[in-house]
Amino acid sequence: MPEKNEDLHGSAPDKCDTALLLIDVINDLAFPEADQMLDSALAMARNIRRLKRRARKAGVPVVYVNDNFGRWQSDWRRTVEHCSGAKIPGRNLVRLLKPAQDDYFVLKPKHSGFFSTTLETLLRYLDSKTLILTGIAGNFCVLFTANDAYMRDYDLLVPKDCCVSNTPRENEEALALMRKFLKADTRPSNEIQLRAGAKKKKKRAAVKS
Repeated sequence: MPEKNEDLHGSAPDKCDTALLLIDVINDLAFPEADQMLDSALAMARNIRRLKRRARKAGVPVVYVNDNFGRWQSDWRRTVEHCSGAKIPGRNLVRLLKPAQDDYFVLKPKHSGFFSTTLETLLRYLDSKTLILTGIAGNFCVLFTANDAYMRDYDLLVPKDCCVSNTPRENEEALALMRKFLKADTRPSNEIQLRAGAKKKKKRAAVKS
């Protein structure tokens, strides 16, 4: 048997036992219920941005897991460009959370970040065992991704201030489901402690209780 290619041909140079996932945050918010979540989404984005900065400082890889808006010709640069346009309702959300050059980006066709995507392969090469899930919407794409992650034996953190749903009640119901059935830790993002590790190949991070 040939040896496993540990670096995925250079496409996944990071190694870390924790990964931060940003789910559907590159979002035009062009759907009927979006108006009622806009303020909450912007507050969420500011919390995610702070968490992302801490994650990057600790050497935790950041993975954008984003809807392809039903267009199989999509690429992530075009998606970011569209969603940050001057007349797009979600433009301020996207401008707060625009991907950096060394972030990872996975396009998904359905609710779960694992369905028909490269996410599982990427996480395997990153050596990640704990996932921090954030984004939109808590009761749909975050929940479905968390469910599939749980079935793959990942440890889950879903900081309650880093995901939103159409209403606060629906968001809390989703968080309660993830706590009860998926053993997710839903503490606020500022209570998640990331331990800094070495860069690139020797990088490690951990979440402390």
